[in-house]
Amino acid sequence: MTEPSSYLRATADAYDAVAVRHAHVARNGLDDFPLDRAVLAAFAELTRAADGGPVAELGCGPGYVTAHLRDLGLDVFGVDLSPVMIDLAREAYPDLRFEVGSMDALDLADGKLGGIVSWYSVIHTPPQEIPSCFAEFRRVLTPGGTLLLAFFEAEGGPVAAFDHKVATAYRWPIDDLAGLARAAGFAEVGRMLREPREEERYRRGHLLMRRQ
Repeated sequence: MTEPSSYLRATADAYDAVAVRHAHVARNGLDDFPLDRAVLAAFAELTRAADGGPVAELGCGPGYVTAHLRDLGLDVFGVDLSPVMIDLAREAYPDLRFEVGSMDALDLADGKLGGIVSWYSVIHTPPQEIPSCFAEFRRVLTPGGTLLLAFFEAEGGPVAAFDHKVATAYRWPIDDLAGLARAAGFAEVGRMLREPREEERYRRGHLLMRRQ
């Protein structure tokens, strides 16, 4: 087994350190966000219609989005770098499957998945590593499989690092991230930009893509 990259180790350690507090804050993380729920519902409908296999939430944290996807009728499991996060997810949702793993090197066969959700998890990936992540997403998705990316949007500026509460993160121009996904073999299905709420700093971007 190869050694994880330094940013992966740093991200896992950072989330381990704040996992309990983060899980408490995020527990009802979708309740007040109808547009976020809408894009997840669109993903679920597209994935169910394609009937291509199970869904993975990559970077699942404490598991609340994984559980929401289950409630939308999907056969879903979660993967996260942080062992402490995975323990908390298993405790909160014992009926669901959660595994420690890295989204850039998944322990899955080619074409195994019908869908992938990366809900604010690619934000910690350095820009030069994003093409490798997208190539891995494409590898494990079945042809026609659906990918949903949620991220912090750069609001007209270039990709830029910012002081995320847990670990170094990056804001992306939505066109740039969509372009990298297209270069990796994905076709865009749709996008949604949500303006920040009073307690948020940055615009939120969402991309729905299909594996070609």
